[in-house]
Amino acid sequence: MQSELTLSELTNLTGLDVLEHLDREVTIPVSGGMQAQGDLIVIPLEIVPNPVGLSPWTRTVTVPSSGVELLRSTVGGNPHSLVADEGTCTWRAPVWDAMGLALGVVENTATAYLLHPEHGAMGLAPGFYVIRRQRELGVDKHRSVLVAD
Repeated sequence: MQSELTLSELTNLTGLDVLEHLDREVTIPVSGGMQAQGDLIVIPLEIVPNPVGLSPWTRTVTVPSSGVELLRSTVGGNPHSLVADEGTCTWRAPVWDAMGLALGVVENTATAYLLHPEHGAMGLAPGFYVIRRQRELGVDKHRSVLVAD
């Protein structure tokens, strides 16, 4: 997929939609660094501090332009979907993660996008990324809980 897409162009290409409050004419930023979207965080594999690896249960999926659902949010039921041009991106999940937060690993040779109906989209520059759940301090401030999007 092009690295200079508007939200409107991306939704037209994928058939996935976003909520009405989002500006569909905004150009989607593309980054090779760490990014967050709701309850997910995208971390370049080379800066992940704890080991992440494949397990005997890991499956590899070639990501289609129609997308692969990575996580469905708990509160609103909206999915985080990974979309890419055919043959340019793979999703490997589940993976082993010392912290227990990783959903999977993305490898893309062209720009891929993470799309969410409520948050819009963000672009992933070509590379290797770990997709993890995000944590925050709980109400009692003594332990962390998963972010609920």
